[in-house]
Amino acid sequence: MGVFEIISLLGGLAMFLYGMRLMSGSLKESSSGTLKKVMEKFTRNPFTGFLLGVAVTALIQSSTATIVITSGLVAAGIIKAKNSVGIIIGANVGTTVTGQIIRLIDLNGSSSGWLRIFQPSTLAPVALIAGIIMIMFLNFRNSKTIGSIAMGFGILFSGLMNMTAAVNSLNESGIFEHIFTSLGSNPVLGYLAGAGVAFTLQSSSATVGILQALSTSGQLTFKAIYSVLVGVYLGDCVTTAIVCSIGAKADARRVGIIHIIYNLCKTVLVFSGVAIAFAAGWLSGFWDKPIFSGGIADTNTIFNLGCAVLLFPLQGVFLKLSEKIVKDKPGDRSKYQERLDALNPVFFSTPALAFRSCYDVLLAMFDAARDNIVKAIGLLHKFDPKVMESIRKEEDEVDVMADRSSSYLVQFSSHLKTDLHIKIMDQYYKVVTEFERLSDHALNIAETAEDLDRTGLEFSDAGIKEIKVLTDLIERILDVTRQSFSKRDVDAARAIEPLEEVVDDLVGALRDNHLTRMREGRCNVMVDSDFSNLMSDLERISDVCSNIGVATVARVDYELASQAHTYISALHQGKDEEFNAAYNAAHDEYFARLADIESAAEPSQGTAAGTADDIIEGPSDSAGDSV
Repeated sequence: MGVFEIISLLGGLAMFLYGMRLMSGSLKESSSGTLKKVMEKFTRNPFTGFLLGVAVTALIQSSTATIVITSGLVAAGIIKAKNSVGIIIGANVGTTVTGQIIRLIDLNGSSSGWLRIFQPSTLAPVALIAGIIMIMFLNFRNSKTIGSIAMGFGILFSGLMNMTAAVNSLNESGIFEHIFTSLGSNPVLGYLAGAGVAFTLQSSSATVGILQALSTSGQLTFKAIYSVLVGVYLGDCVTTAIVCSIGAKADARRVGIIHIIYNLCKTVLVFSGVAIAFAAGWLSGFWDKPIFSGGIADTNTIFNLGCAVLLFPLQGVFLKLSEKIVKDKPGDRSKYQERLDALNPVFFSTPALAFRSCYDVLLAMFDAARDNIVKAIGLLHKFDPKVMESIRKEEDEVDVMADRSSSYLVQFSSHLKTDLHIKIMDQYYKVVTEFERLSDHALNIAETAEDLDRTGLEFSDAGIKEIKVLTDLIERILDVTRQSFSKRDVDAARAIEPLEEVVDDLVGALRDNHLTRMREGRCNVMVDSDFSNLMSDLERISDVCSNIGVATVARVDYELASQAHTYISALHQGKDEEFNAAYNAAHDEYFARLADIESAAEPSQGTAAGTADDIIEGPSDSAGDSV
């Protein structure tokens, strides 16, 4: 046995593993958006869940990825833990498809004519040529992803051929005969060897593929490999269970535990079935006979499919066992905990799912901030300590969501490859801060109302009516902003800026009117600070909405991301007719309302504060002043 043969074997193994990872990763990336929609729709029925597990695993070439995605969907509350069992069983069957593809290695040296097309020695270079053409010379949608899949396929078979050549050289040394004789006489050793290799490689498909490559030595027999195959199932599911447990809630961890329980049951079934069949003499025809790549693929498929049929009715039992092993943790939960749990690193390999989790949290942040703004504005009319407390609690919730989503996006960013995903990342990362600022301004407005209540100061009838005009426009902008973000509505995003400009005009007009009232003695200078703070917060809310709108537009027009200031300046300079028309319409509408208030509020009202229904109520003593 020479060192060069060993190097060749390890080099072939490295190519095989890299090719499988490249192909699997590209398949997952190209199909991740579809996977979520399909898995949401077809998991309610156990049988369709089983078929889905088979199909998805056959598509992305990884049972681990399928089950990890399932765990993440359970964590996100998209599917229930009980509906994941069928997917798990199906994924174990779907993983055998890879072995059936690899069995093409049996065609080498035994085929002629048109069958030579399917030989690895032909498929590998053809796939590599097609892949490099896709990556370097073609530029259609997903051309690079398809090229990477083809390159992975070609590298995988090139590695297989290298391993096969190295095995043929090493076969003369007698080392394989010794190893496989030991495995055949000691099933427990074979079981542990299979589990250990699968755990190390983190892939049952890769482990079975290696076994198929080694079968060209002619030393493998059924009695030597069946226990190795069963061990592979356990080693792979232990890896999956570990991944599913990272930062996950109880239901998501149960998915990994169900996978282990199912594969332990497979172990018992296969060992019992083989022992019974051997004792009955049913295996005598091939027990000690050489088994090659196709035979290993068929054995793997029969084991998995047979166990799936026998264990399928026990799904409820697997779920109950997992619930006994993984118990729910007691303690208080955030009202948004389910959405926060969906920010799971297991989705990093499927960007569409990770972005959906981020989107759900961000939308919850915006809605919470918007509700707080509306409640805070209400406190200006009638202060309520309970509402004030609820605003503070919701502000804490928004802060938690902001911290968690920002951290998740930072971790996720290194996994992104496509321009579209980078655009979405840019938009989401920018709006996290903006949504948090909205909530901060809501708290500031509430604290202004609290200060007015504490000091016994009240706004005059004219003042409160003018503020009402401004806050009505603010709520309109918030509604348009939600439409733009939640629906990815670029038209709604563009509609924000003219409204934001009208807010600036209104704030300027309200400040001027406030100064006039103070100069004429109709406003108490003691509330000037509260009025100024209120105007600043309302104006900044519209500015934040403008930033959110720009981020939404930049997701479509990527050049805008680096030219946002120029874009806004051009609009404000009257260079866009659509902007001008929207601005003029909103300006006329809200300034007409303001003019009506000004005409009704003549200086003759002196220092009167208006009726109780028209002012912000303060403490019921004679010390209250009107503004």
